[in-house]
Amino acid sequence: MKGNHSHSLRFVRFPGMSHLHGYDTTTTINDHHRHRVRGRTSPPEGMGNQHVHYYEGTTTFDDGHVHSYRGWTGPPIPLPDGNHYHEFSGQTTFDDGHFHYYHGYTGEAFA
Repeated sequence: MKGNHSHSLRFVRFPGMSHLHGYDTTTTINDHHRHRVRGRTSPPEGMGNQHVHYYEGTTTFDDGHVHSYRGWTGPPIPLPDGNHYHEFSGQTTFDDGHFHYYHGYTGEAFA
């Protein structure tokens, strides 16, 4: 069979190329309290200096409730040693009559 043939490499994972990032930040103060946003990202989507990571979770339990959050990091920010980190920000779900904003940076990449 002859003709044009192509494959998408979007979901291919090469050994040693996949990595995660931890994150830990606090939300804005709203309704006289704040929450902590922390966890680990998903493996990367994209390649090289164009990859991003998905993250999601539930805030800490404060003032009698939690909020959910989710989003995508920005592109990698290189470090002098060849490692990198990512910036992330977003808004929590609306719970208990309010929401919170958050902003932070992931930790360095780890396997």
